Amino acid sequence: MKRIMGLVISLVIIGLILFGCTKPVIEQNQTKACTQDWQCGGWANCSLDGNQLRICSDGNNCSNATGKPPESQACIPKIENNTNTTNSSNSSNTSNTNASANASNTSSDYISNMQRGTVDPNLGVSVYNPDKAWNGLTLLSDIHDPQKTRLIEVNMLGEIVWEYVFPASLTNYRNPGLDVESLSNGNILFVAPLKGVYEINRNGTIVWSYLDSKVSHDADRLPNGNTLVAWGGVDSMNDAQVKEINPQGQIVWSWYAKDHFNTPQYKSISREGWTHTNAVTRLANGNTLISLRNFQLTVEVNPQGQAVWSFDWSKFGTNPDPHDPELLDNDNLLACLPSPAATYQAVEINRTNGETAWHYLNSSLISSRDCDRLPNGNTLIVTMVSSKHESTILEVTSDGEIVWQLNLNNAPAIASPGWFYTAERIAG
Repeated sequence: MKRIMGLVISLVIIGLILFGCTKPVIEQNQTKACTQDWQCGGWANCSLDGNQLRICSDGNNCSNATGKPPESQACIPKIENNTNTTNSSNSSNTSNTNASANASNTSSDYISNMQRGTVDPNLGVSVYNPDKAWNGLTLLSDIHDPQKTRLIEVNMLGEIVWEYVFPASLTNYRNPGLDVESLSNGNILFVAPLKGVYEINRNGTIVWSYLDSKVSHDADRLPNGNTLVAWGGVDSMNDAQVKEINPQGQIVWSWYAKDHFNTPQYKSISREGWTHTNAVTRLANGNTLISLRNFQLTVEVNPQGQAVWSFDWSKFGTNPDPHDPELLDNDNLLACLPSPAATYQAVEINRTNGETAWHYLNSSLISSRDCDRLPNGNTLIVTMVSSKHESTILEVTSDGEIVWQLNLNNAPAIASPGWFYTAERIAG
């Protein structure tokens, strides 16, 4: 009898399951397993403290880190000592001065005393020769992350020692030409293109600003406390390409290209604006140096706005597009030439006769935007590695040896000019 009753009960249960009246308890409590899909970026350059980083993320966004690959590993850093690491071809004629300037900044002893910072997985120093580099901190703008427009200061190892992330109200104002420079009071001056010019302290507090949608590329603080700004983003013939602003935000001097270049040769030009002015500098003699990219000209104008000197960069290729002309102590002029058609990436010319005094050529580079001559005679160049569209900053000696190189890893630039626009080396 018991066996018959047991068989009946079993048949009833099977019937209920088959006709959907109930479900096994095990099915009610079953959860779907999540399988991780780990995807890792490439390894960053080996830092000088022997560490190499990468970023790994789970494509399925599971809630745990099971099986996550390592994101750091030990490595052997590459430090160059008196070896040539460049494939560039350079002129042997150089007018660099101050080659022995600041010997304390050109010593391997600097490493043990340098200010340390935070490792960023996207930044890596691939070449560093402490005996030949002009050691210090490098201030630059970085726009590779569309949600994190930032200004950073890195040491010679590429570690971040200071960072300012744009607030949400400014983060989209990043092109054309996010310029940044350090001020004598320790503050930072920067251009938010098409928005205005800002001065912040080291805590990130805005202490001064000038709001103007017709500002781009360059702003310099003058010894009298005024600020000189350029406008070349999408400038028109009716715009002032240069303005001098006092601390109260009033325009006290301006320069209009139309007063001097409204001629058949120039008036019909239009390429990201009429002149696309990308740099302006107040000289010690009171004149102003202006870079008119679309005209392929650098002009020096007196306080009345009249051109007293000019140089046509077209001799260095079809539309070499000069950027960041810098007047050197020897009265020569240094500039970057970003165009692929340009003869050189960086060139120094004699202002008296127009002859080339120095040049830097490296066929692996494109879109060089900023060139600064350092106190020891080296040159800092903001550029891109063409094969990888990798934003990079080089320090090269007068004979073309790369003695420091900072790379932005795992973030290829989608277009010129890359994710770095300007940089400057600061003692420290």
